[in-house]
Amino acid sequence: MIGKHWIAGGVALLLSAAHVVAGDAPKRVVSIGGGITETVYALGAGSLLVGADTSSVYPEEATRLPKCGYQRALSAEGVLSLRPDIVLLAGTAGPEMAIRQLNELGVKTLRLSDDYNIEGVRERIRKIGEVLGKSREAEELVAKLDAAVAVLPKVKTRPRVLFLLSRGGGVLMVAGKGTAADAMIHLAGGSNAGADFSGYKPVSSESLVALAPEVILTTSRTLAELGDGGISKALPGVELTPAGKKRRFIVMDDLYLLGFGPRTGEALLELANQLHSANDLVCRQ
Repeated sequence: MIGKHWIAGGVALLLSAAHVVAGDAPKRVVSIGGGITETVYALGAGSLLVGADTSSVYPEEATRLPKCGYQRALSAEGVLSLRPDIVLLAGTAGPEMAIRQLNELGVKTLRLSDDYNIEGVRERIRKIGEVLGKSREAEELVAKLDAAVAVLPKVKTRPRVLFLLSRGGGVLMVAGKGTAADAMIHLAGGSNAGADFSGYKPVSSESLVALAPEVILTTSRTLAELGDGGISKALPGVELTPAGKKRRFIVMDDLYLLGFGPRTGEALLELANQLHSANDLVCRQ
């Protein structure tokens, strides 16, 4: 039983290669994690999906899949109701009790790493491709990723970038080190203004001024939640920062920017080109 091989907080796999043999590709797949679901579709295996979590919003077809909760708050019963042959799990999927229940009931699970780097993306694509019988398509996706990374601009200076994320109720959080935003900023040739702390922390107007970002990066969902006035209204101090004075705001789709899925190469190129644009005005808020 797969449950015997369960590893709490495992970094890579819960499913060994011995469980996946030629001709044994699953026919009913549940995907937990927006980047994981996106990878399944990019491999041309979307027809195998019978359910996903609520973070699975790309491509559009994913929004029409039956949902089994948020990736960090799964219900074993909800997943079981979809009768999956295998459940693909993001590294942050949980709670652990729900995943343990699935394994104890004999449901095959594959937990993938959440490494925020290019090698992590390659590994996830290849592992998913192997399990779904799409190894050739996986190598094509990896080649596309590598081609994008190869043409990232070589930079001499790194602009100071602050990433802001809404956690609801008008509260804005700054991304520190160890986050997906921190990794994307670094890979795109920027310097994370929040790198002195880990994870996400709330930000005040005063602390924002002290961080002195040259560019403010945020997501389309964050701006939508803030409504009229956007970041400038939520944090009046933004106007006193170098980014605010020069109106250097970059807005990107949440999953595209932070998902570390098959579009990561494209997202990095877009972010890098905006960070290092010759124009002071990158994107008006």
